Amino acid sequence: MTLTEQTCPIATRYGEALAGTAAPTPVIESLLAHRSVRNFLPQPLSAGTVELLVAAASSAPTSSNLQVWSVVAVQDAATRAKLAELAGGQKHIAEAPLCFLWIADLSRTETILQAEGTGTEALDHTEAFLLASVDAMLAAQNALVAAESLGLGTVYIGGLRNHPAELAELIGLPKRAYVVAGLVVGHPDPSVATAVKPRLPQDAVLHHERYNADQADAVARHDAATLTFRAEQGLSPQPWTALLKGRLGSLKGLSGRHVLRSTLEGLGFGFR
Repeated sequence: MTLTEQTCPIATRYGEALAGTAAPTPVIESLLAHRSVRNFLPQPLSAGTVELLVAAASSAPTSSNLQVWSVVAVQDAATRAKLAELAGGQKHIAEAPLCFLWIADLSRTETILQAEGTGTEALDHTEAFLLASVDAMLAAQNALVAAESLGLGTVYIGGLRNHPAELAELIGLPKRAYVVAGLVVGHPDPSVATAVKPRLPQDAVLHHERYNADQADAVARHDAATLTFRAEQGLSPQPWTALLKGRLGSLKGLSGRHVLRSTLEGLGFGFR
């Protein structure tokens, strides 16, 4: 059975059957149907959509209710074109009507603490950096799920971390703030089909009570599912492990991000 012939959304997500799951709800079915969209119609979003998506983002969990994140909604065509350039020529950033920039924001916190006359030394530690980065991406994921529930298409843009200093200057970020990722939002072009991409089997990611390092079979099955998927999509025959090697097997795959820490230190973040 090919992936396109499978009707179960869970089987489609993994590229293989998965027994013993509870019945998915409509929300879970929407999550299972997620796919990245990189072709958009030149159609603006309805009025109030940005605010609605940010309200969903604000409803995400946040560590100790500290809310150390912000978001810049970029709709200006010239700025989106510049974002596309900074991200390595990703044209969909320029084509879609909206690109959210999700920000780990310790700047607001620093301003408040200074106004309160308290110390700010905790902001110079790695935990503060991680806390703000996680908060930003929890908010981003809520916005993504909300956008897809409205029938919109989305795709994350990690390539913006290739040039964090230039990006910070472009959008006027203060010290102690950086863009963790972008999120493109728009109306998918119906003439360009997108399919659900298979993920690693649960054998590889789900561990009961203790971590199980015996994952070779699950990884091999995922390679096979990936090859089947790529064949159906008319793509080159590249197994998932080849993708992993290309991105994380050498510094070249980091696309310049191997100096990210020093750049972030220049933007005011500490890693003590």
